[in-house]
Amino acid sequence: MSEANKQVALDFLHAMSEGNVDVQARCLAPDAIAVTQGFAKISGRRDRATMLATAAALKSVVPTGFRPKIEKVVAAGDVVAIEFEGNAVLSNGKPYCNQYVFVFTFEDGKIHRFNEYLCTVLADEAIYPLLAAKSEERAQV
Repeated sequence: MSEANKQVALDFLHAMSEGNVDVQARCLAPDAIAVTQGFAKISGRRDRATMLATAAALKSVVPTGFRPKIEKVVAAGDVVAIEFEGNAVLSNGKPYCNQYVFVFTFEDGKIHRFNEYLCTVLADEAIYPLLAAKSEERAQV
């Protein structure tokens, strides 16, 4: 099961990078949650619907995708950890390079939970304002 879970985690990661909501949805359990660790604006708990909505918004905020460079993938039972670096260009033309560790927990071959570890200071400075602006645009429509 570990190899299958590794593939699902990698598929999810690449789909997230590319803003591919359909693939992400196939990888997630109906009750999936994500937790971005830390105390920043971007930190917190998201349910499946919020994850998928955020993925759609990220596609316009990070048009290049995160272009993940996978460093390590480790699996044991129902847990998969992926260490990677992102090398993106944001919609405002600024580079966005961050380091990540995602720890996925699986149930029945689907992602039930993932914890996201990254430099939240960088994400708050670079990504959060762009996401907030997108949210405001949607609210005005």
